[in-house]
Amino acid sequence: MTQDQLVARVDELETRQAFQDDTIQALNDALAAQQFELDRLRRSLELVAKRQADLAAQIPGDAGEEAPPPHY
Repeated sequence: MTQDQLVARVDELETRQAFQDDTIQALNDALAAQQFELDRLRRSLELVAKRQADLAAQIPGDAGEEAPPPHY
């Protein structure tokens, strides 16, 4: 192999590495954003579940235990 061919191969490898570095950074940024969103959604779901449990605790008895309405 000639020196020009080696230089061309090194240039090609450096170019590929630069694109791979950019791709890895973009993927890392996307993953970090998704993790943030996942954490936010998890907190929201926990809040909704807690509110639902609080509301369910305020309902007296089971729906099957209610007395029939007075018009029966």
